[in-house]
Amino acid sequence: MKQRIFMYLFIFSLLLILFQYVNAKNVFEDDIRTIEKSNAKVETLTDSIAVLHDKIFELSHFNIDQNEDAITYFENKGLDVEALVPFIKDEIYSNNVRGGNPLIPYAANEGKTMLINSIKILNHKWLIADFSDGIFWGELLVKYEVINQNEVTFNVIDSLLYPLR
Repeated sequence: MKQRIFMYLFIFSLLLILFQYVNAKNVFEDDIRTIEKSNAKVETLTDSIAVLHDKIFELSHFNIDQNEDAITYFENKGLDVEALVPFIKDEIYSNNVRGGNPLIPYAANEGKTMLINSIKILNHKWLIADFSDGIFWGELLVKYEVINQNEVTFNVIDSLLYPLR
């Protein structure tokens, strides 16, 4: 009788160990599959980040923040570039509050005002501005000249007004 009990306990222990082994093996294989999927996703996202970095570098080519020659030009004139860029933008935006920006050579729709919405300073001489009255919109290419830290002049080189669709 004692031998049968030990034999049943031995068989039960063997089955329990076998069950735990199979279960642990399945869990381990599932973890490996999860890790492989995560690694593939990380690789895809890393490639996407590299593409986005390249695109950012390409888009920042015509930007005063990335243009060392333009920055050097202002520094050689003794101007503070960090304060100058916001000052130039503020000077253009300040014209918006006077009932229409005088840099915009187009008349606005009835009851509306043409205002400059956004500005991108390309280098130490040119900037691009986007304007709209809510219905019509367009862009300006502006030449600017910095007289001193507190004075800047603007001259519109060219402009365009997009047609309504």
